[in-house]
Amino acid sequence: MTHSWITVNVRWTLALLLATGCVASDPDTDDDTSVPAVEAERLKLDPQSAAFANAAGMAETVGPIDHRNAFFRSLGTNGRACVTCHQEDQAFSITPAGARARFLASNGADPLFRLNDGAVSPNADVSNPIARGIAYSMLLTRGLIRIGLPIPAGAEFTLDAVDDPYHFASAAELSLFRRPLPSTNLSFLSAVMWDGREASLASQVVDATLGHAQATSTLQPDMDSIVSFELGLFTAQVKDAVAGDLDKGGGQGGAKTLSTTPFFIGINDPLGFNPEGTAFDPVVFRLFDGFAPPAKPKKGAADERRYAIFRGQQIFNTRPITITGVNGLNDFLGVPAVQGTCTTCHDTPNVGNHSIKFALDIGLTTEARRTPDMPLYTLRNLTTGAIVKTTDPGRALITGKWADINKFKGPILRALAARPPYFHNGSATTLDDVVGFYDTRFGLGLTAQDRSDLVAFLQAL
Repeated sequence: MTHSWITVNVRWTLALLLATGCVASDPDTDDDTSVPAVEAERLKLDPQSAAFANAAGMAETVGPIDHRNAFFRSLGTNGRACVTCHQEDQAFSITPAGARARFLASNGADPLFRLNDGAVSPNADVSNPIARGIAYSMLLTRGLIRIGLPIPAGAEFTLDAVDDPYHFASAAELSLFRRPLPSTNLSFLSAVMWDGREASLASQVVDATLGHAQATSTLQPDMDSIVSFELGLFTAQVKDAVAGDLDKGGGQGGAKTLSTTPFFIGINDPLGFNPEGTAFDPVVFRLFDGFAPPAKPKKGAADERRYAIFRGQQIFNTRPITITGVNGLNDFLGVPAVQGTCTTCHDTPNVGNHSIKFALDIGLTTEARRTPDMPLYTLRNLTTGAIVKTTDPGRALITGKWADINKFKGPILRALAARPPYFHNGSATTLDDVVGFYDTRFGLGLTAQDRSDLVAFLQAL
C-alpha cells in the first residue's frame, strides 16, 4: 500500500519526465557536482538587495549579498553548497515547486538530490529517473530533508516499534523529515534548528558542511564567513499582489524596516525571562497599523486588501485563545489552561518567533495526524511504561527526556509567503491550512472573514 501511495504522490514527476524525454537520459548522480544552469541564473543579483515574486506578491532580501562568499561554494564531496538548500528566491529555504523545477532541469542530478539526506532512505534506488522521482518524493512533494538521529544514550525512553514505509529507520538512526529553516533573519534566533540541537550558528555551519555537504573537514575562515554572511541577511514580503507596496502608505513591511528591528534574548517574553524586567506586551505586531481603515473606508481592491491585512494583524495580536494541552507551556506553568493570544508564543516584536529558547508540542506529530509517507515510532517510558506514538520525537532526541517528546521551536514568521509548506514537517500546504490547524486545535471559532484576514496578514509578513 505504501509503495502504491508514493507512486501516486510522484505521478506528476513521471508524466513530466516522459513528456520532456528525460527518461532517455541517465546521468551519474553520484559524480555530478556541477551547479545547474537554472541555479547559476539565480546568483546574478544586485549585491545589496534582491527581490523575487511569489504567489502572494514579492519578497525582498537586504544585506551584503556577496556571491563570492563560501555560502555559495561547494565545500564538501557531493557538490552541495549552503545555497543548495537555502535558495534566495525561496526566502533562503526551499519549496517543493523549486525542488521539482531543479529535478526536471537536471534529470534528478542537481546537488539537492543526494542519498545522504535528500532521499527517503540512504538505501533508496536512484538508478534511473523514475526511481529517483520516488526516492526524492519527500523533497519533491513536501520540501522535506531527512535528518537521521539516534535514540540518545541514557534516554528516559526506548524505541519499541518502527513503522517505516522506507524500511530503514531504527533506534540507531530514526528518519525525521523536516523543512530546511531559512538562513536569513538569523539575528532574531533564540534557538538554532527545529529541535534546538545546535549551540550556535557557528556549530550549525560546521555540522551542516560535514553532514549535508559530506565534507571531510572544514576551514575556519570559510565557516566564519558563512555565519557573517547569514547574519547580515534580512528577508520579508515587500509587495502584496493586491495591496501593492507594504512599506508605503502607512505600512512598515519589507526587509529594510526589518533590518533595523531591535532584538535581544527575552525581549518580550511572557513568562518573566525578559532580562530587562519589562512587562510582556501582547501587541507584538504593529507593522500595519497604518493600514487601519479611516472613518470612510475606500472601496478600491488595494485599499480593501490593506484593511484586511490590518484586521488580520489585530486578530493575531488580540483574539483570545484558551491554550490547553501544550506540553512545554501548560505543564511548565502547572496550569491546565492559559488565557492568551497568538502572541503568547509568537512574542518577538514584529518578527514572531519566541524570544527565548522554548520548545512546544502543539500536536503536529501525533499518530492521528500521520500521513502514509511518514514513519511512525512507538516510544515507551522506561520508568512508567507509558507509550507514545509519533512521527518525530523532536527535542527528546537531543535531551533524552520523556517530557520533550514532540517538542519543536516556533520559527521566525517573516517572509512566510515565499517558503511554503509550513510547520516542521510541511504538513500545512498553505497559510490557510496553518490558520485552519490552529482554529481546530484551539477551538477559535474563526469566521470565513477572520480566516481570510489572518491569511492576508501572514502573507504580508
